[in-house]
Amino acid sequence: MEDQTTLRNTTQTGRVRTAIVLVDCLQPGEAGLFDPGSEGQFLLRLGSLLASGSGGRLLLCSIVPVPAGESVSAYSVTAQTRRQDLEKQALAAIAQGTGTPTEAMRSLLAPVVRVAPEDDIAGEVRRLLESEPDALVLLPLREVDHERCPWLRKALRGPLPADIAWARGPLQLAAGKPGDAEGVRVPDPFQVGARVLLPARGGPQAALALELSEHLSDVLRAQLTLLHVVQDLPEKARASEEAPFAELLDNIPASTQAGLIQRRALQMGRNPVETISQEAAGYDLLLMGAGGERAIDVGRFTERVAASTNAALIAVKSHIPVGPAIQRARRRARPHVLDPETLSLLVDKWFAENTFHADEFSDLDRLVDIKRKRGVTISLGLPALNEESTIGDIITVLKSSMMEDVPLVDEIVLMDSNSTDRTREIAREMGIPVYIHQEVLPEAGEPVAGKGEALWKSLHVLKGDLIAWVDTDVANMHPQFVYGLLGPLLREPRIGYVKGYYHRPIQVGGDLQHEGGGRVTELTVRPLFNLFFPLLSGVVQPLAGEYAGRREVLEQLPFFTGYGVETGLL
Repeated sequence: MEDQTTLRNTTQTGRVRTAIVLVDCLQPGEAGLFDPGSEGQFLLRLGSLLASGSGGRLLLCSIVPVPAGESVSAYSVTAQTRRQDLEKQALAAIAQGTGTPTEAMRSLLAPVVRVAPEDDIAGEVRRLLESEPDALVLLPLREVDHERCPWLRKALRGPLPADIAWARGPLQLAAGKPGDAEGVRVPDPFQVGARVLLPARGGPQAALALELSEHLSDVLRAQLTLLHVVQDLPEKARASEEAPFAELLDNIPASTQAGLIQRRALQMGRNPVETISQEAAGYDLLLMGAGGERAIDVGRFTERVAASTNAALIAVKSHIPVGPAIQRARRRARPHVLDPETLSLLVDKWFAENTFHADEFSDLDRLVDIKRKRGVTISLGLPALNEESTIGDIITVLKSSMMEDVPLVDEIVLMDSNSTDRTREIAREMGIPVYIHQEVLPEAGEPVAGKGEALWKSLHVLKGDLIAWVDTDVANMHPQFVYGLLGPLLREPRIGYVKGYYHRPIQVGGDLQHEGGGRVTELTVRPLFNLFFPLLSGVVQPLAGEYAGRREVLEQLPFFTGYGVETGLL
């Protein structure tokens, strides 16, 4: 099965990366560490691009070993000479290999030479990596010579002190173009507009690969393709298996950069190595998560992919342990793939234990006492757009019953969406603070029309620890619309969000029938919830405009526009 869906690429994550090349692990060429076409030159170019894209630095690190019994301070001149030599070689290679002016790289490039006793080189390297926030170690994608770097495995053993990227340049292609040296062609993976393929299954490795690809895109204006191989599994097993990738997509920020596109390709029932290798043939760079149980290993899967493709390859391993993160994502998905009997029992149990009637909280003096003992404040927000026919009665009922008769609510605020009638004037005349949501938080960008924007911005205006909202087009407002929401929050600290539901009358001809309203809810929203979010099937009226929550919960939730605000909050 093939299915491609266009995704918008994200903006920078904001993480400033320190790319670190352990130059002692490189195989030097005849002229030096960064000869044209060498692994050192490839890692140097990669590191400079990642540092530039993230606003970070590129460190070229080397260790001067001190034999037992000798003074460490005696090697200061050796350290100075090595720093100068590293910087000279690197700047020359960058200018020659990329055309980038040497001056432009001076602020990014820093040679770092540490002097350490021979028996503590691994510890010195590990301390260096731990001292650099968000460090990314760049290593050649091959078996590192143990004779050259006997300390590497010990320095990078788990838990990893930093993220790792193993990288290999493109292999030579047999069919060369006229003018190519020796009849071979080596594509440049770092050209402007480079095509980057990201095979991903989710988890910390995929998140790291996605982040690094975005840094490359910022510099190269690369075209990113997110490839996910869907295995042919039974439905419930596949849903659990797909959970880490679903979370990866959910964590991609909504903000995007124009012109940068990610595509998601789905392949079902094919060998993952074969699929990735075949797809990589059309790309300049393959950027993927590494496997391997040990921290320093790339894993057999990565080795098989590397052996089957000529594309430049970067395999990354996050310092965050992958196994536990994947398992947590799968556990979070399991309630959504329960068998119908178990799911029904869970929903029925939740409904029975968490369904309240407003009459349970009609003793407002008792609610006020609980409020004082909890030490919380309560705000009531009234989102409105052209509600002059109802807003006055709503304010009268709620202000008199819950502010003047008893001090249950500390403030009532009208959040208007630029009404063209007398809604705002009526509220002001009744002593209610009024805000126009399009004028609140101008630093957040161009205002968005809709209730979701009004509710989100009212969080900035309202001061309470508990916040309730009620719709302002209600013609039969009663105090229970509010205290029925606040009661569970005050009485039950475990509850973070409460939503109202009611009898829904409907006008049929000239008659008002007691039941039958809410057709959008019953015909569209609840069936979709039952299908895609079955754990929410116990919510009776998902589109009801009366709800309340704790500030610390509401400030972590998305506020969409239109009908999306109610479903998004759930």
